[in-house]
Amino acid sequence: MQTACQAVQHQRGRRQYNKLRNLLKDARHDCVLFANEFQQYCYLPRERGESMEKWQTRSIYNAAVWYYHHCQDRMPIVMVTEDEEAIQQYGSETEGVFVISFKNYLDNFWPDLKAAHELCDSILQARRERELESQENNGKEYPEHLPLEVLEAGIKSGRYIQGILNVNKHRAQIEAFVRLQGASSKDSDLISDILVHGMKARNRSIHGDVVVVELLPKNEWKGRTAALCDNENDDKTPGESPSEPMPTGRVVGILQKNWRDYVVTFPSKEEVQSQGKNAQKILVTPWDYRIPKIRISTQQAEALQDFRVVVRIDSWESTSIYPNGHFVRVLGRIRDLEGEIATILVENSISVAPFSEAQMCEMPVNNSENPWKVNPEEERERVDLRKTHLVFSIDPKGCEDVDDALSVRTLINGNMELGVHIADVTHFVTANSYTDIEARTRATTYYLADRRYDMLPSILSADLCSLLGGVDRYAVSVLWELDKSSFEIKKVWYGRTIIQSAYKLYYEAAQDLLDGNFSVIDDIPEFREMDEKSKQVKQDELVWAIGKLTDIARHVRAKRDSCGALELEGVEVRVQLDDKKNIHDLIPKQPLEVHETVAECMILANHWVAKKVWENFPHQALLRQHPPPHQEFFSELRECAKAKGFSMDTRSNKTLADSLDHANDPRDPLVNRILRSMATQAMSNALYFSTGSCAEDEFHHYGLALDKYTHFTSPIRRYSDIVVHRLLMAAISKDNKTEIKENLFSSKDLEELCRHINNRNRAAQHAQKQSTELFQCMYFKDKEPEIEDRCIADGVIYSIRTNGVLVFIPRFGIKGAAYLKNKDGLVISCYPDGCSEWKPGSLQRFQNKITSTTAGGESITFSLFDHVTVRISVQASRCHADTIRLEIISNKPYKISETELSQQNSLLMKNELVKEVTRSVEEAQLAQEAKVKIIQEEYQEYCQTKGTSLYTLLEEIRDLALLDLSSNYGM
Repeated sequence: MQTACQAVQHQRGRRQYNKLRNLLKDARHDCVLFANEFQQYCYLPRERGESMEKWQTRSIYNAAVWYYHHCQDRMPIVMVTEDEEAIQQYGSETEGVFVISFKNYLDNFWPDLKAAHELCDSILQARRERELESQENNGKEYPEHLPLEVLEAGIKSGRYIQGILNVNKHRAQIEAFVRLQGASSKDSDLISDILVHGMKARNRSIHGDVVVVELLPKNEWKGRTAALCDNENDDKTPGESPSEPMPTGRVVGILQKNWRDYVVTFPSKEEVQSQGKNAQKILVTPWDYRIPKIRISTQQAEALQDFRVVVRIDSWESTSIYPNGHFVRVLGRIRDLEGEIATILVENSISVAPFSEAQMCEMPVNNSENPWKVNPEEERERVDLRKTHLVFSIDPKGCEDVDDALSVRTLINGNMELGVHIADVTHFVTANSYTDIEARTRATTYYLADRRYDMLPSILSADLCSLLGGVDRYAVSVLWELDKSSFEIKKVWYGRTIIQSAYKLYYEAAQDLLDGNFSVIDDIPEFREMDEKSKQVKQDELVWAIGKLTDIARHVRAKRDSCGALELEGVEVRVQLDDKKNIHDLIPKQPLEVHETVAECMILANHWVAKKVWENFPHQALLRQHPPPHQEFFSELRECAKAKGFSMDTRSNKTLADSLDHANDPRDPLVNRILRSMATQAMSNALYFSTGSCAEDEFHHYGLALDKYTHFTSPIRRYSDIVVHRLLMAAISKDNKTEIKENLFSSKDLEELCRHINNRNRAAQHAQKQSTELFQCMYFKDKEPEIEDRCIADGVIYSIRTNGVLVFIPRFGIKGAAYLKNKDGLVISCYPDGCSEWKPGSLQRFQNKITSTTAGGESITFSLFDHVTVRISVQASRCHADTIRLEIISNKPYKISETELSQQNSLLMKNELVKEVTRSVEEAQLAQEAKVKIIQEEYQEYCQTKGTSLYTLLEEIRDLALLDLSSNYGM
């Protein structure tokens, strides 16, 4: 059976697999390879949490039963296995299908029993001798993994510890950390991750594997590397503070492999030739530094050496230093924009396939011939706010997926009414529909530097669910009645509404109106057709509303501040394009007060909806928690603050917020910004969770200082919000004592869904960060760093390492390492005229500074928060992503002219937000057409189609076998 062949491939390696295939091809053996996984009556979906071996055994037995019945029960079927558990489970389950051990097979079915026993004994003896010989001669590269039952017993007893392997991408060959998971994290006395030092101790596990580790004796524990990278000497320099030893272990088994699609680069022609005459076995280099090289079999190495391709790992034998894999598909050319974007998507397991025909058939119609209209029945069931409320949205310029809108008005009794109106996505996306299942799978809209991949089809995300100006839209609204002077909340109302947004504002326009700059009115489309009298009336109305919203937001923020809400700093870089859509500038996002106004209203809505759904469904509500960070993560923040004379009290979010507020250097406003950024990095990520999975005292959101919080305000781009909308509608139905129409998840299913959404959110964050870094490199690439003005900038030192410093460049929002000692062992020496040179010497590191001393006695010291002049260049890589390289060229701040300073400030104030970022590659594509023809010829020669091939189709079917969609989505 095909499943049995795959089991050999996964468990015994490609060599044994090839032997088996050759035996099957030999006509003398009368063997037929049965593709049981693709046979309708033999296919079995893999159950969640089921090991590969158990699934394969179950599939083989199911196929054997089918074949027995297919032969009309006339021919007995014998299934031979060494799995004693399978023999006990299936041995007597089906009459006519025998599941027996290899020894029993010989006893019962071989005529010569003596020869059978001798053969069996000789096989077992030969295996023992091979294992003994391999151990004595150290023939294996790695020790064998312990059996599953031994691992499970060891975890229960506390001898072994379970966790997820995280490889340090900067020191991938040396450092990996095991993050404690499951019972291990609760029962163990360990409070930190476990260090796994070196490839041998990793024992064939790769980044993301769920592994089992055994702790080494304490005298063998090691400290984590304090250098910027792993190419420095291990010798400690004088004055360096060594890293404290941390729990260190070795991997003894793997519970769950993280084998997925990996993007790799083929070696160059010279490297292929250096690997030997047999060019069919090629070592390819993964794009991700944390993944080891993979050995694959191919005859297309020369044709594919300029491409990034996808491979999948099949096995990793204990006798091999590299895993084995196979070629899947081509992504694109190295350094081509589309190929690099495709690489980022694959590496983060992001699928961006077009929406299917079945999903599009569920979509409503809205075109000139058949425009969408409010349904009269919906109009009767919803509260109509179109004539009673001034509703408007404030979003980034060019935003199409407008999730939220705001309103504020004075009530008859003099109190204020604040309204947050959110797109009613669940009206168009019914539970368990094709669209709902696809949205659940994607979990989020993926925003990259130059594009976005929507969670929902554009007819919803950019049209019928988007709260555009001047059109009727369905919404779910939260309305608060506030005290007219103190803005304290008197009552709150939740429900489905019909709204019509009067204005679609962008942040900068709203800020100008708030600041009294009314010239921006002409840039707002809704005002262009008005006469002067109407324009003035509407302008005054809108300005009052924005001002009143800001007053309310200030009050709400002050209340959270008193409870310890943190104002944290993140670096968000936007890409500015010229008329030809080439990259013109990189601009860090500048905060505006109107950003906070909108954010506070959304936080308020999320908080009150969280309370509402939890009160009605205390064990199956989807909330968002932000646990307090570990105190040891704040150590670097405390050290940096101390260097400037500030004290950081990190015992609670309130004391931390107060400390950050007081850490202001009047001579350098960047100090507070950097400290807030370091506090942000010390935080753990906020996560979705089911209220039935943890105690109420764990619901707290540390950063926002709220006891309960969820996501309700962005259902167009977050599936979590769709779930919360359904919970809120069910809660309203429960209050009204009407039938609950919504399909709600059980606590267990919701917990599983939260894990999936959290995983997809991390992937989205990584993809966005990697795409921003890609465009940063594109901006500085092909420039002469020595003469280009854009490549010289002012930087601030915010961390000290043994061989260099970490620098923040506020002009471009870039953080990176600047080495003070290079690979040749030379140290940096700066001169008063603003230039630098590498000379023989040594580095001496202290807590808050580092000193470079040359052999000639010249000395220069770099301290925390020093401003230095930095040269920016790009370190190109053929196999990996390009990276920004920073080089300190002067220990003095970078001086720029007044004209350039004003231009930079102008650019920063404009805060151009990107709608679409693309790079023109037409000329490069034309230049490569000849090479493309060669590749097409290769496709024809090796019978691989350029479009969807049979191989690709079978791979997709195989993926479906690994994940049963019906069990995932509760269908």
